[in-house]
Amino acid sequence: MYEKTAEHFGQKFKDLPEGHLLVNLGPSHPATHGILQNVIQIDGERVVDTESVIGYVHRCFEKLGERYDYNQFLVCTDRMNYVSTPLNNIGWILTVEKMMQIQVPDRVTYVRMIISELSRIMDHIICNGIMGVDLGAFSGLLHLFHHRENIYQILEKLTGARLTTTFCRVGGMERDIYPEFQSEIKLILKGLKPALDEFEELLIRNKIFNERTKGIGGISADRAIAYGFSGPNLRAAGVPWDVRKDDPYMFYDKVNFDIPVGEDGSALDRTLVRMEEMRQSMRIIEQLIDGIPEGPYHADVPHAFLPPKDRVYHNMEELIYHFKIIMHGVKVPPGEYYHATEAANGELGFYVVSEGDKSPWRVHVRRPCFWYYQAFPEMVKGGLLADTIATMSSLNVIAGELDC
Repeated sequence: MYEKTAEHFGQKFKDLPEGHLLVNLGPSHPATHGILQNVIQIDGERVVDTESVIGYVHRCFEKLGERYDYNQFLVCTDRMNYVSTPLNNIGWILTVEKMMQIQVPDRVTYVRMIISELSRIMDHIICNGIMGVDLGAFSGLLHLFHHRENIYQILEKLTGARLTTTFCRVGGMERDIYPEFQSEIKLILKGLKPALDEFEELLIRNKIFNERTKGIGGISADRAIAYGFSGPNLRAAGVPWDVRKDDPYMFYDKVNFDIPVGEDGSALDRTLVRMEEMRQSMRIIEQLIDGIPEGPYHADVPHAFLPPKDRVYHNMEELIYHFKIIMHGVKVPPGEYYHATEAANGELGFYVVSEGDKSPWRVHVRRPCFWYYQAFPEMVKGGLLADTIATMSSLNVIAGELDC
């Protein structure tokens, strides 16, 4: 079996020194957090070299984006980082609205920001909670998991779906918020604050967890920048870069929040950064939740936003707009565009080339996982085989986002 694997990966693993073994971490392994493979050369328990293999769930989303219209591509963004789908949806919609120079009502922006930060919290709950499970600590996850479920209830009431939300539309939101939206979010935040403190007591301050993560899988700021790191993994290495602060979009320049940073980019620092980011997300939501302005839930762009069905049935002009959008799609001015947002894993960017048709001519997605996962072999080299689990888990590699 090892000979076939060595032949598959060429000369790199062809001639193994005596006593060295070649093992597969993935693609069918619960600790790989998705279908991805790491061929690891070990000497005893020590990692000598690693070859990472991706592409197992590559679904040609970028090519699909060149065939779907601009609203239809939302279903593809859902399936990238499926742990925090609204962040992907909003990133894509903001890109298209930038292309069309659409200014949405303030009400839409407030709701999008609140949902973005709730999604960030959901993502970090899963990353830190499952990391504890990977290292043998299950109790901490239980203290946070039902709070994540509460957020899913909000998404279900708002969008009709839980996981693949297809949130927003070009020009606004598919529907307005429901009456209990604000009160239910306040209730979630009230319960989440003490739950995070409990989680910290159970896991972060646990001696075994600290010994398994402190100084493990670290990376310097220079190397992180060279690899193209962004998000919590970059900030854990000591670089205070956050798209929300450094290249603000929506109303992030009007709210107060801090950028947590680490020191050595280790698994422990990445965990601590995500813990503090959840608290900062709650801080952002608290500044917005009582100030959601009245007004429409979409811009006045009848050429891009579908009119309500009751008006389509009774008004010829609305019927014409409905027909043109459905049959001919949303037309975007020709040009090249790029827009980036701060997703849960870092900078999520959409590069789009338009020729004025209902579908883009080219689509490219800058997904954060793709950039930092290439550093995994360097980060685990020389460490223990068990440490590769802690390192991968703390990076929060999501296979759907990695392969796209």
